[in-house]
Amino acid sequence: MPQIEFKNIVKEYEPGNKVLDNVSFTIDAGEFVFLVGPSGVGKSTLVKLLIREEIPNEGEVLFDGLSELEVAEGMETSLVSSPTSVNVPDLPYERLPELRRRIGVVFQDFKVLKSKNVFENVAVALEVGGASENEIREVVPNVLSLVGLAEMIEKFPKELSGGEIQRLSIARALAHEPDVLVADEPTGMIDPKSTEEVVRVLDKINSLGTTVLMATHDNTIVDSMKKRVLRIEEGKIVSDKEGGKYSE
Repeated sequence: MPQIEFKNIVKEYEPGNKVLDNVSFTIDAGEFVFLVGPSGVGKSTLVKLLIREEIPNEGEVLFDGLSELEVAEGMETSLVSSPTSVNVPDLPYERLPELRRRIGVVFQDFKVLKSKNVFENVAVALEVGGASENEIREVVPNVLSLVGLAEMIEKFPKELSGGEIQRLSIARALAHEPDVLVADEPTGMIDPKSTEEVVRVLDKINSLGTTVLMATHDNTIVDSMKKRVLRIEEGKIVSDKEGGKYSE
């Protein structure tokens, strides 16, 4: 069973204007997948559908790995046994935090807290989920070590480079040990050297078993990594290749 499945997805923000037009693809656990294509073709919309910031007009977004979750069925709800694949748009609003703990998201504009230091930025993500102080003291240093920020634990975002800030945002996304890490244009605001560092971290995370889905415009990264490449144009998947390149 795929870990993620988009089935016949149609998404319109305005009637008759299909941002996504009958899009279908699957991602297996442990894959590293690039989602590429021109601006405005629906890459970010796919990310928003996966974490239920948006709802499709048609189709299903299936995610495998949620347990003990109530899934809406019309006016009623039922309890889903563990583990199973659930249709993300059917999840009740109060259960979304559980979904988003299983799917970590890294954005282009970092979204770190400027008033908090590196340790506190990661700790906040755990505090929101109800983690204990002991758990926070154990998890935060481990996550920061994974992304190469162990020596910067007391620094504030203003003291970090763009690449270091993006690695901090990756650490926050990893705090809950998600099954999937989604990176939406994570290198769009950083220099080439920092880009290499961020991509190296994402590749390392993937090698440890986390599924990675990365939306990007950076053909250099895509061509050098030789991972699976999904290309979307005019709201449709036009290419899906293992070991693919950006322009294929």
